[in-house]
Amino acid sequence: MTTKQSQSPLRLQPGSEAPGFTLSDAVGRQVSLADYRGRNVIVYFYPKAATPGCTTEACDFRDSLASLQGAGYDVLGISPDPLQALAEFTEDLGLTFPLLSDEDHAVARAYGAWGPKVLNGQTAEGVLRSTVVVDSDGRVALAQYQVDAAGHVAALRNELAALGI
Repeated sequence: MTTKQSQSPLRLQPGSEAPGFTLSDAVGRQVSLADYRGRNVIVYFYPKAATPGCTTEACDFRDSLASLQGAGYDVLGISPDPLQALAEFTEDLGLTFPLLSDEDHAVARAYGAWGPKVLNGQTAEGVLRSTVVVDSDGRVALAQYQVDAAGHVAALRNELAALGI
């Protein structure tokens, strides 16, 4: 008897070139990874706007944004949400960094942030809460998959500091 198993997504590795992308932000403006060349950027993937874990994570990035930017990092959030949901989420939480819409999951797939996960005992395909730090040359400096929403930014900052990034 054979069973069909979902393939785990390919994970990005430090030193590899970060996949390029251009996506629309909450107000419909086109944002590209190339726009951040010369800066370090934290690209985080989250499953759905206005859900408890995603709200916790977004607020954590919002509240840490000044210190992250002071350390030389910009932040981009990516989800499969449509633009209207991103606009409402941005406004409701007072977010000051771009949230980008990846409705076809192409960017999440390219970053290894889309794959099988268990929800309420059922396996389904979806966004794997993930964070990829891209350096100023467009290379992956750090890739974290299936992270916890609560305390993620502090843990990320500690790992970046430990790595000297």
